[in-house]
Amino acid sequence: MSAGKEKKAALEEKLRLLRSVTKSSAGNNKTSILVDASKYIKELKDKVAAAAAASSQPADSTTASSGSTAAMAAATVSVSSVELDSSSSNRRGFRINVSLERSRPGLLVTVLEAFEDLGLDVLDADVSCADATAFRLQALGSSGLQGQRGDESVDEQMVRQAVLKAIAKCMGDDDE
Repeated sequence: MSAGKEKKAALEEKLRLLRSVTKSSAGNNKTSILVDASKYIKELKDKVAAAAAASSQPADSTTASSGSTAAMAAATVSVSSVELDSSSSNRRGFRINVSLERSRPGLLVTVLEAFEDLGLDVLDADVSCADATAFRLQALGSSGLQGQRGDESVDEQMVRQAVLKAIAKCMGDDDE
């Protein structure tokens, strides 16, 4: 095989690997694969920041902060499991508390979309938010039988990570 063909084959193999790692559906479009990889790297950085914050907090709360925001709004998220009714053992839910020093436009919607993506129904919620003021959310979410994604059921950590990801997404959208 000539050197040019070897280079092209190596590049195609690397792009194929990158496409599979980032779950990109871009086909053979090199630019789209690279954009998807960039987004994937950003998501991984957010997860690492959330994990680092989780390891420095008590077991029931997690703090994440967006270093690129001028406000440096620190988020506190705590999630605990609760039984919703004693007659049915398969009906459980989550008490979710979210607190930020400063709200962002669209933050509440983004967090509620994260609940929806997990299959959580919000049964009760108290919210306090406005632009440039503190954001507080206390919610009771039900996973019930609909709260199952495939074979895995939703747990406290999944809810916490989804909320942190939603907050990071909202904070990131604000900076762009």
